[in-house]
Amino acid sequence: MLSESVLCLLTEDLLIRVLEKLGSERKAWRMVCKEFLRVESVTRKSVRILRIEFVMGLLEKYCNIETLDLSVCPRIDDGAVAVMVSQGSASWTRGLRRLVLSRATGLGHVGLEVLVRACPMLEAVDVSHCWGYGDREAAALSCAAGLRELNMDKCLGVTDIGLAKIAVGCARLERLSLKWCLEISDLGIDLLCKKCSHLKFLDVSYLKVTSESLRSIASLSKLEVFVMVGCSLVDDVGLRFLEKGCPLLKAIDVSRCDCVSSSGLISVISGHGGLELMGAGYCLSELSAPLVECLENLKQMRIIRIDGVRVSDFILQTIGTNCKSLVELGLSKCIGVTNKGITQLVSGCGNLKILDLTCCRFITDAAISTIADCCPDLVCLKLESCDMVTENCLYQLGSNCLQLEELDLTDCSGINDIALKYLSRCSELLILKLGLCTNISDIGLAHIACNCPKMTELDLYRCVRIGDDGLAALTSGCKKLTKLNLSYCNRITDTGIEYISHLGELSDLELRGLLNITNIGIRAVAVSCKRLADLDLKHCEKIDDSGFWALAFYSQNLRQINMSYGNVSDMALCMLMGKLNRLQDAKLVCLAKVSVKGLELALRACCGRIKKVKLQRSLRSLLSSEIIETMHAKGCKIRWD
Repeated sequence: MLSESVLCLLTEDLLIRVLEKLGSERKAWRMVCKEFLRVESVTRKSVRILRIEFVMGLLEKYCNIETLDLSVCPRIDDGAVAVMVSQGSASWTRGLRRLVLSRATGLGHVGLEVLVRACPMLEAVDVSHCWGYGDREAAALSCAAGLRELNMDKCLGVTDIGLAKIAVGCARLERLSLKWCLEISDLGIDLLCKKCSHLKFLDVSYLKVTSESLRSIASLSKLEVFVMVGCSLVDDVGLRFLEKGCPLLKAIDVSRCDCVSSSGLISVISGHGGLELMGAGYCLSELSAPLVECLENLKQMRIIRIDGVRVSDFILQTIGTNCKSLVELGLSKCIGVTNKGITQLVSGCGNLKILDLTCCRFITDAAISTIADCCPDLVCLKLESCDMVTENCLYQLGSNCLQLEELDLTDCSGINDIALKYLSRCSELLILKLGLCTNISDIGLAHIACNCPKMTELDLYRCVRIGDDGLAALTSGCKKLTKLNLSYCNRITDTGIEYISHLGELSDLELRGLLNITNIGIRAVAVSCKRLADLDLKHCEKIDDSGFWALAFYSQNLRQINMSYGNVSDMALCMLMGKLNRLQDAKLVCLAKVSVKGLELALRACCGRIKKVKLQRSLRSLLSSEIIETMHAKGCKIRWD
């Protein structure tokens, strides 16, 4: 009675204020009582729909949403959209501002136009990786006159004509990404810049545009972020157009632009004193002294990514001297990185939070210890293939960098159990990559498990001394794990996999090449890990039909599965592909027990919702042309291995 009287005193305004502070606990909130459920329903602003059969019920329940995510709903097509928009009052469309349709390859231009026209307040649309989209879909998007953000990455069929439709129809655009839209040329970019003068963010990565496009882009007076990764036809002449253009430019990325040199970058820097981010990875043969000296004028420079560039101790010292505000530095695969250079760098850049030293093979414990001493706010450190690093520097990291959230030690052969003991002091650790660290064992893993309860991602690829005992400790201490890679850890048996089944948050699990796990272990995972979305069972030879039957019946949230080189038969494969209603990506290479007829039946069972399939190249001439054409027509991309 007391609890009922207390609840009666809580007005709707108070309940809403409480709900806003709960974050991820909204599910528990709405299960308390009907009033809590009602308040959660009317205040919810975003919905991510996983299964098409629940679409109408959810849209009727959450009628005040502003964001609708259909990117993981595999059977969205023109017909489904027509039903969504026409049934009932469709009141959910009136306030919708953001629409996520990434990888919604089954939706065509007719359904897209219906959806766009039904949402008068639409401001942002994401159709990235809808690889079959072309000019008709672009024309459908142009109906959203109020559109401010549009992501069209890898819409391979869009040409200058489609871009022109968008430019004319969506003049208010502020953010546009055209990455991998390979049919767009200078002509389309020129028209875009003339019609969409409000652009603040533009990504033209991997387009076949030339420096003439940069002449047009330079006229964008509000542009703040410009990304042109992999534009191999753009050179320094184009960058010089930007010197006196784009007065508000804060970030530029010219990584992998083969014809760009330090001279061109100097032009951009000299004209933009407010630059905060510079990306120039894999495009310069070396980082010249004049370019680095120019950085002195950039008092607000916070992020520099120069992966794959030749540097020297003097260059790193100059960066440390001139870029005091630097919080992120990318030196992955840079030639010339030494202990001395790193020491001189961090002595001036004490505010660094993210440092990427991947494949900088000549740095040792001395450099890492200096980083730990000078950069106490470090959040992310990447040391993949830095094989001269040992437990000594991990002592310094564990003592000084207590805010560390991500550490990549992949292929660091000097890392052992003692190193993990020191590292376990970093209790805020979220992501830890230990792949190919063959000297760590269950003992070291137990240290991490006991002291790093917030861990969400762990990579133990080919850590051959990890066994069942380590997994017992891990699942006891790191209950928030969502991603786990155990590939080729061949000491692991069904006992260890059963421990893994206790991880209720697990979504991504890689078990590739585990020769000792059987149907018993995989059934335990299928039954208990309800959130499992990505599963890799390649080369798991002891898992046969019984294990795959369990996945078919219990793992209804699976979106990706790799069962290549497995022992599944025709019947089990058909059952699996038919039952997994959310499956979007399947790798089915070298299935010795599956016949051509069985494979065709399995593909028909999932046709209309699956988006990617990987098959053995030799099957290309054996499968009927009808099934291949049907798969393509339904928006599925077949990759031949």
